[in-house]
Amino acid sequence: MNMPLNTTADTSCPITQARYNMIEQQIRTWNVVASAVLETLDQVHREEFVPEAYRAMAFVDMEIPLQGEPQAALRSGQCMLKPNVEARMLQDLQLTKDDRVLEIGAGSGYMAALMAYQAAQVVTLELDPQLAQMARDNLERAGITNASVRQADGAVDSLPEGPFDAIVLSGSVAEVPARLLAQLSDRGRLLAITGQEPVMRVTLVRRKGDRFEVSYPWDVNAARLQHFEEPSTFQF
Repeated sequence: MNMPLNTTADTSCPITQARYNMIEQQIRTWNVVASAVLETLDQVHREEFVPEAYRAMAFVDMEIPLQGEPQAALRSGQCMLKPNVEARMLQDLQLTKDDRVLEIGAGSGYMAALMAYQAAQVVTLELDPQLAQMARDNLERAGITNASVRQADGAVDSLPEGPFDAIVLSGSVAEVPARLLAQLSDRGRLLAITGQEPVMRVTLVRRKGDRFEVSYPWDVNAARLQHFEEPSTFQF
């Protein structure tokens, strides 16, 4: 039985209450019920990974721009995903304390922090140098030592040495990149948001030897990761 999050929460603290409300009213209602995930969301403080200008919206059901002009940041994928999307992705990954994880799109470092709380090691790639430094600083302030940020383009640059037990793309792509599937360990899983607006879907790939089992557990739209291949728009 999944009980509400145990909060001896100091409800006189607005931030603690807002975090509790986010978990109970937004995230749990999105079929995120795994106790390990809910505990992680309580322990890793989202507001500490949000730019100061948006700190008051840390727990709001929205994508949060990370730098520059807000609409441009959202168009270029320089944003945090919605809290319920991050939480459900974390639940679907089913991480264990022995897992080695690769993330494409570090952003503010928040998703890496969530995964580091549950896994052995996280390597996260970020192509924008300012965001890469933001993620490093946020992870360091949060005391997370098993997540490392590398400035690199996950679409084209050399990838960290695999294999990885889990790979997650923190943004959308047209289709699952084959070069990332090659980095999965046996029994490893890859999670990506794929497709085109207005309908995208979460794609979960599990490797079993030389086979890849694919499922599409839920639909959601998300900002695009840069530089991954897009389908041709050529028409006769």
